[in-house]
Amino acid sequence: MKIRKIDSKGNIIIGSTAILVAALILMCIFTIASINYIQNANIDSQANDNFKYVIDDYSANVELLGREAIAQATEKVYNGLPILDSRDEIKKNLDEELIIKNQEFEKKYGIKISSKTLSVENTDSPWVVLFKVRVTGEKGSEKFSQIIEKNASIEGLRDPLPIAKLTIISGVMAYDGEIHYKTALSAYMLLHHLESPESYIEATAPLTVKRCPYDPYTHHGDYGVLKDCLKTGYFHESADGSCYLCRLEGKGKCPHYGMEVFIQTHTPLNNESLSCSDHVVFSDHYNGQKIDPNDWDSLILDESHRKKYGLVGNESY
Repeated sequence: MKIRKIDSKGNIIIGSTAILVAALILMCIFTIASINYIQNANIDSQANDNFKYVIDDYSANVELLGREAIAQATEKVYNGLPILDSRDEIKKNLDEELIIKNQEFEKKYGIKISSKTLSVENTDSPWVVLFKVRVTGEKGSEKFSQIIEKNASIEGLRDPLPIAKLTIISGVMAYDGEIHYKTALSAYMLLHHLESPESYIEATAPLTVKRCPYDPYTHHGDYGVLKDCLKTGYFHESADGSCYLCRLEGKGKCPHYGMEVFIQTHTPLNNESLSCSDHVVFSDHYNGQKIDPNDWDSLILDESHRKKYGLVGNESY
């Protein structure tokens, strides 16, 4: 039997078939590789999304726990214990709270978290404190590390300055939403040889920090505004007043942008005495006079504070 040779046409068919088979094999390899890549990418994306969710959740807790750490420092002052370094005190408080929170997150998400409060800082607003916390997390082969920055509000917290400055043995008391100085301020003034200490017997001031909404402050000269401000117990921004962190240390004045509040006298006397802004009473020590000499509850203010609050040449308040 004679074997027939493959002609050129047969060679073309065999070659084309081989090329098609090779192409199909390559397409299969590419498809499988693409599927694996997409699956791995989805896994990475899901892992990143999970970590992002955890970080966002953790960040919200830093804000809340930061405020709680400040409140704990304030409670310490009201219990009669001095605070020499409020920032360090608050850092310790927050780290202790975060340890508990880290344990909760590990149980909830299966992620091992560690944290460290880096700083407790003033801001350009006296109503918030900035916290910086380094947070690291690990779950299997996945890891993250981030510095979280959050502002915590001090509004609604008790003013620590009166207790920190005078101490609880002075007789100053806090009740019914007010600081009641009793004879503590008059004794303080006598000790510092300040004029008319009798004017500040039974003086009062707001207990909790509430930001005054009457902005600009010259509106206090408008009818009824000063009366509402005193009744509600508002605090005011002040470049001369002390910030909340320094108030915890009993400082009536500090280099930071702070706040001031009126210490209201209740006296029939018209003697010239300390201007009633708290940084003046506790630090600057300069005098003022009653706005209304016939009003027992009238504020005692110096000229510059009268101008700041629109209380010069306007008797409608």
